[in-house]
Amino acid sequence: AMAGGLEPHLEALRRELRGPAVLSVLIALIAVAVTFLIWRFVQGRRSSRKAVLLLGLCDAGKTLLFARLLSGRYRDTQTSITDSSAVYRVSRDKSTNVTLIDLPGHESLRLQFLERFKAAARAIVFVVDSVAFQREVKDVAEFLYQVLVDSTVLRNAPALLVACNKQDVTMAKSAKLIQQQLEKELNTLRVTRSAAPTSLDGSATGGPAQLGKKGKDFDFSQLPMKVEFVECSARGSKGEEGEADLEGLEKWLAKVA
Repeated sequence: AMAGGLEPHLEALRRELRGPAVLSVLIALIAVAVTFLIWRFVQGRRSSRKAVLLLGLCDAGKTLLFARLLSGRYRDTQTSITDSSAVYRVSRDKSTNVTLIDLPGHESLRLQFLERFKAAARAIVFVVDSVAFQREVKDVAEFLYQVLVDSTVLRNAPALLVACNKQDVTMAKSAKLIQQQLEKELNTLRVTRSAAPTSLDGSATGGPAQLGKKGKDFDFSQLPMKVEFVECSARGSKGEEGEADLEGLEKWLAKVA
């Protein structure tokens, strides 16, 4: 008798659960769950990328920057023929760290080393010799172009910092001028590159390189990764005895760590 008395109420509850309001709630919950899973996946992929790569042409000052960031001390350096890596701890939070990897800048080596480490890159520091920039601008732009059209770099979109080094020298070009010249050269490269580009693993990307937005002059804001420029000096204004001027670089590293 009791079961018979409850039956109308149970039937009403079943009808209510089949109603549009409950369906909407279920759809919303599923959407939230899927969004959360995607977010966890993306965060997991990012957290697994702990490397900050130091790239640039020979003699741009990458190795001295690497040494200064790690120890603060000046040291004589020579052209690297292999990679160097070390843990860099962010000064404001000793528990936060990234792995700095200094890669060779020689033309015959730089792409093969980039190929080895690009998938692990959380961020890239592209070091430019601000003094030699005017005569090296085409080579700098060519290397940067090769980095930016790589399929892995495009997919992971690591933060990119262009470190305009050697600002202690009077003839050094400013970060603003270097940015403008690089945008101009990269725009020319994407227009004139006739052959379909290949990624660093040798696979074709399926068409002409297209940096930025079609029909518009290239600028760095059009890239999938955030690009910033800083002026710095690994040598410092007082040379070997003085401190390096790396404040902008250190702040950026703390931000991306």
